[in-house]
Amino acid sequence: MFYTLVILAIIVCVLLALIILIQEPKGGGLTSGFAGSNNIMGVQRTGDILEKGTWILTISLMVIVLLINVVIPKGGTSGQSGEDLQNQINKPATSVPAAPALPGATPKAAGDTSKR
Repeated sequence: MFYTLVILAIIVCVLLALIILIQEPKGGGLTSGFAGSNNIMGVQRTGDILEKGTWILTISLMVIVLLINVVIPKGGTSGQSGEDLQNQINKPATSVPAAPALPGATPKAAGDTSKR
């Protein structure tokens, strides 16, 4: 599902770029050839069609991106919820690792304070 939505988003982006590049910023582009025949035989102007197509593709891209955000695969180990991970982060260290022993040194007991 995730990869399907990503591929669909890429296709919508390419179509949106093509429609935007077809349009002329000051009303020219494909609309300039049809300027004299605005509504002959009930056909809409090309500018209206391109504008509606731009809006439709833009809104569909926003919806697809929101859907991708919902179905995105979550990282981390499977089976752990966010609460479990938060508990692991906040858990205090229970033991301190021992320092490596020097060669020739004898280990002392925990309560031994006498000097040798």
